[in-house]
Amino acid sequence: MLAMNFRGPFRVRADRDRPFPEIEHPEDAIVKVIRTCICGSDLHLYHGLVPDTRVGTTFGHEFIGEIVEVGSSVEKVKVGDRVMVPFNIACGKCVFCKQEMYGMCHESNPQSTAAGGIFGYSHTTGGYHGGQAEYVRVPYANVGPTVIPDWMDPDDAVLLTDVVPTGYQAAEMAGIQEGDTVVVFGAGPIGIMAAKCAWLFGAGRVIVIDKLDYRLEFVKDFAQCEVYNFQHLEDPVVFIKKITDSLGADVCIDAVGAEAAGDTMNTMLGRKMLMQGGSTTALHWAINSVKKGGIVSIVGVYGPIDALVPIGNVVNKGITIRAGQCSVKRLLPKMIEHVKNGNISPKDMITHRIPLEEVAEGYNIFSKKLDGCIKTVLIPPSA
Repeated sequence: MLAMNFRGPFRVRADRDRPFPEIEHPEDAIVKVIRTCICGSDLHLYHGLVPDTRVGTTFGHEFIGEIVEVGSSVEKVKVGDRVMVPFNIACGKCVFCKQEMYGMCHESNPQSTAAGGIFGYSHTTGGYHGGQAEYVRVPYANVGPTVIPDWMDPDDAVLLTDVVPTGYQAAEMAGIQEGDTVVVFGAGPIGIMAAKCAWLFGAGRVIVIDKLDYRLEFVKDFAQCEVYNFQHLEDPVVFIKKITDSLGADVCIDAVGAEAAGDTMNTMLGRKMLMQGGSTTALHWAINSVKKGGIVSIVGVYGPIDALVPIGNVVNKGITIRAGQCSVKRLLPKMIEHVKNGNISPKDMITHRIPLEEVAEGYNIFSKKLDGCIKTVLIPPSA
């Protein structure tokens, strides 16, 4: 079958000779992919920043498709169902799944003390092949796959597997109160959705910080928020203090993660020399920009090694930090309702629809931020 094949940092290709997935467990399903995405998190893999990303891996944790085969114990879905598949691989039975912490499943990635299983995201998250392929094996098919409502556009559905619920959870974890000032660092798809969802929780002011003007213009229109290019600011932290009565924002959201720009030392240590789990510049800014007693919400991805964090400021300012991989399954019913009611239109973020055969060019466009790229959807030839 046709699938994306990782050959090393900055090297991916469309491989037509990948083996078809097979049922390996009675609760497995095989899904024929209809839509799949390139995520900003995939770029961390593509750029060589995530440990144990092995040559031959197929990326892709955002996908929807049609079930073509099920294991003998699968009861919740059937052949022919069109489903959205959460990026979390969750057993539904462990102590964490029972608390609806599906991103921390203890069974899908048993050798890890941190993340649960994730499709197509290196062996640090279980080593599962992902959905940038014509077909994909989906474990625990009684838990994750959710039938797509008949009325839902597939372009909306595919973004409900990660982007929409992750942006929503970023705002949810932030504990936004009526009238709060919310600052979002990062105007990628997750930051855009976090800014949009902040209004759903009652924010009184939403500000987005990034370095790319075209992304700032996009989020300004999509999420009706204030935007600032940090390259035009002498000091983003001082600037935010000045525009918030010298107190700082009520809430700051880090939607950037490991590849943040803006600080030479963090860039060198985290992105060039790989001596820490990514550049923590956005996290520094969030901690230092939030008010005393404020909340910092982290959905940006960092590697599983040490990173420089101003923990003294966290303690002395009395900051609450909330973080975590999104529990997609928990939020899907609510996200479906928001789309149905017109509160969110996920497909409006899609700027590029690219054939899976051209996956290498898709990564090049998204990585280099060419052609006004916000969100890329890959479409398999069999879709």
